[in-house]
Amino acid sequence: MEKDVSAFLSRLAHELRPRSDQWAALLMERTRGELPELWQHEDLAQRALSETADHVSAFLDALDQGRDITEAQAPPAAVELARGFAEGGVPLSTLLRTYRLGHVSLLQLLQEEAIRLTDDQRLANAATLRLIETGFAYVDHSSEQVVAAYQEVRDRRVQRRLMLANEASRRIGTTLDITRTAEELAEVGTDGFADLVTVDLLDSVLQDGERHPPADAPMLRRVAQRSVLDGRPDSPVDTGRRHVYASESAPTEVLATGRPLLLQLADADAPAWLAPPGPPRFGFHSVLLLPLYARGTLLGLAQFVRHRTPTPFDDDDLLLAQEIAARAAVYIDNARRYTHERTTALALQRSLLPQRQVEQSAVETAARYLPSGSRAGVGGDWYDVIPLSGGRVALVVGDVVGRGLRAAATMGRLRTAVRAFADIDLMPDELLTHLDDVVIRLQREEADEGGEISATCLYAVYDPATRLCSLASAGHVPPAVATPAADAGTTGPTSADAGPADTDTDTDTTEAQNTEAAPAGLPDLPIGPPLGLGGLPFETAQWELPEGSLLALYTDGLIQSRTRDLDASLTLLGDALARAGRSSASPDEVCERLLATMLPARPSDDVALLVARTRALDPGHVATLDLPSDFAAVSGARRFAADTLGSWGLDELSFATELIVSELVTNAIRYGKPPVHLRLVLDSALTCEVFDANSTAPHMRRARTFDEGGRGLLLVAQFAERWGTRHGREGKTIWAEQALP
Repeated sequence: MEKDVSAFLSRLAHELRPRSDQWAALLMERTRGELPELWQHEDLAQRALSETADHVSAFLDALDQGRDITEAQAPPAAVELARGFAEGGVPLSTLLRTYRLGHVSLLQLLQEEAIRLTDDQRLANAATLRLIETGFAYVDHSSEQVVAAYQEVRDRRVQRRLMLANEASRRIGTTLDITRTAEELAEVGTDGFADLVTVDLLDSVLQDGERHPPADAPMLRRVAQRSVLDGRPDSPVDTGRRHVYASESAPTEVLATGRPLLLQLADADAPAWLAPPGPPRFGFHSVLLLPLYARGTLLGLAQFVRHRTPTPFDDDDLLLAQEIAARAAVYIDNARRYTHERTTALALQRSLLPQRQVEQSAVETAARYLPSGSRAGVGGDWYDVIPLSGGRVALVVGDVVGRGLRAAATMGRLRTAVRAFADIDLMPDELLTHLDDVVIRLQREEADEGGEISATCLYAVYDPATRLCSLASAGHVPPAVATPAADAGTTGPTSADAGPADTDTDTDTTEAQNTEAAPAGLPDLPIGPPLGLGGLPFETAQWELPEGSLLALYTDGLIQSRTRDLDASLTLLGDALARAGRSSASPDEVCERLLATMLPARPSDDVALLVARTRALDPGHVATLDLPSDFAAVSGARRFAADTLGSWGLDELSFATELIVSELVTNAIRYGKPPVHLRLVLDSALTCEVFDANSTAPHMRRARTFDEGGRGLLLVAQFAERWGTRHGREGKTIWAEQALP
């Protein structure tokens, strides 16, 4: 019986072989009815017909030749079709169900033919049992090979997706620039995943940095897009262009609902928001629309499109794209927050710096402020030029520790404090002591916020009448000095503790004995502790600067470098300033040369630079008179003032000046201590100064009707444009300024 069954099955296979293609088509029709989702993949369906015919032929060959079915190999077309199913995202369950349906249908057809070929019921039943046994063995064996090929491709696909996710985490968010981050998303998306990626951000996010609830049809800006077509336009919106999606379009639905969307399109169904203008040139067939959400707020929309890649997107692709878009959205929001805070801090920083050059004749100045090019944000660097009494000027540079709005705000408070202390003519070391107290008070006030406040500051005062420069540093780098070529090679400075740091006439000789000319390069300035430590003293040093000397005050960002050490930077700075001094360049040109020499394209720290070229007051515009401590000397002081103003051609100021001189000299003799000196200075204003050795300052008061005194300073205040007191180590100076006619 066994031989009869084998012979019968061989005959059956021989009879059916000419109709194998017919049977393959019939099997495909049955499969189409059972699995309509398979036919959504047209290319796979066409390949499935050839694969079915190969299976029919392979099974008939096994029956005809009586081979062991376990040795039969799955047709190559079946293995390739399984790989195609895996690439196309067809589930493995669908593939196995296709196999079961196909082979069951084939067995049914073979059973019908067997009954037709024989009347022997026992032979037909035995043949049917053999067909079922052989068929299931063939299905089991061939499906193992097919599943292995399918799983191999799926594993590779999962691996590619993991690699793409890793690449996204590595390549997206490398900068804190919104546009660059969006471009990185587009670059990653077109690297083996999509053929076109576009990134649209809400225009409100880009305009003011704030996040608003999206409108029904929000205004968007195409921030980035990338295609695999090497620059050929396959998008209807240009990069950088503002646009609005139609109210009923899929992108608007995604923006409104916040849910991603997977679209499968036919060539003729490409919507207007996707297809570029003109006749259809691209076979758009699959689109992923993903809202860009970060921290619960909508930022924009990302599109992933396929038109060159034949395989459409599937649900796994949607999950992968969601993961990539979510990461990119967080990075874009980080960049948006950083850009907004940096722009605000930079605007605050620049608004707190001097807006225009101060009118003064002691020095010619130029300044620059450069924010850092790093992610750290805007710092608290500042500079200032403050006119002082007697034609003097204060030059200030400081640096608040920290970054962002907090540092910029602290910088503004310290700059205001410096100007207030400078207005009362404090010596540099005393001013820094008071400023140190201010920083300590700020630390106490903001202790609950957890941040520490610290700063450095360099404060210098230059007097064009004596050419003396007095400096004190609170943890700040020393200035660079370049003297004119004829004065090069002079010796360094000495401490000013032995004598007064102001420019009073009685101390000119003492200061000349304790002060030497500044050297070219970096002076040996005693550097005190940074502001905010408290309890440690500051020290004032003095130099005599030749006319035309260059002073460069700067923050440490100018000399910090990754390619050279600090000493090399200081040497380079001194050499660059010396070359600029020899060329008689203007301070503005000196600033540009120093920045070009010292800084890279993107400095890692903020830089504040203040360059000043010193001027000297004409000796003929300074008149001094030593006075005895005798009221009879008052008339001589008035005559001296009248004669001096006559020689300067200022006779019309003689009356007011004589009255001011009379009152100030009388007060110095009556309430002060000898020696008493009178100095008249003609510069941008006429300044009258009276020095005495008593440190007690007078105060203006309102005299009663029958009081004999108390009206002198009131008269001085009426005739002078401004007046005040300047304290030195050995006394005080009362000064009054009058505007020139």
